[in-house]
Amino acid sequence: MTTSTQQKPRKGGFADTVRVLVQALILAMVIRTLLFQSFNIPSGSMEATLLVGDYLFLSKYSYGYTHYSLPFSPPLFSGRIFGSEPKPGDVVVFRLPSNDQVDFIKRVIGLPGDRIQMINGLLHINGTPVKRERAEDYIDRDQGPRPFRVKRWHETLPNGVSYYTLDQTERGEYDNTDIYVVPPGHFFAMGDNRDDSLDSRVPPASGGVGYVPFENLIGQAKMIFFSIGDEGSAWQVWRWPSSVRWNRLFTIIR
Repeated sequence: MTTSTQQKPRKGGFADTVRVLVQALILAMVIRTLLFQSFNIPSGSMEATLLVGDYLFLSKYSYGYTHYSLPFSPPLFSGRIFGSEPKPGDVVVFRLPSNDQVDFIKRVIGLPGDRIQMINGLLHINGTPVKRERAEDYIDRDQGPRPFRVKRWHETLPNGVSYYTLDQTERGEYDNTDIYVVPPGHFFAMGDNRDDSLDSRVPPASGGVGYVPFENLIGQAKMIFFSIGDEGSAWQVWRWPSSVRWNRLFTIIR
């Protein structure tokens, strides 16, 4: 009697590896499109809430979805799907109205129909000054060899949302403005570092943001998951022990 052994099909291999990679890529695209997206802070316009070198998670579902929610932003549709307006005080990432290839991050201050004005550095909404209290100075350690103090205020919007703003100069260029009336379908956004922010106070013709269309909102900033100072980058692992801001990791953005 002769016996023979049948060779079992070999599992795994190149095809399985490709399939796993494709599945992982699809899953990552779904998460990035519908749930969360990472974003890093390139400038100091939102200090001291957000610092240069902070890495954030945005919730993509907070305000619904536009074609800007999709990878590479193909213009497949206009408007928003499952749209929900931001609340005053939300920190949002949006596409710059004058150049939709550029992402900006600011705090929503005004809703459609609101009248916004700065008078002597104090924010006014619909003719009423926003509550503002002096807070302890902010110690800026990232702008040179020596730390320096910056005046800080605790500001509270009419809906009760509170946050801190910085006041670097007594007579900033946009401490006194005309009245801005937010048009329908748009929002008014400002940086927390009031004297170092090109925001809705500055028209696009002057290099600013102007009013932000609802369609341009990408998501709400939710959490800092990593932060590195000293002009370092996240991939420079050898600099982590001295440059990572460990106290900022996994902090909720308010």
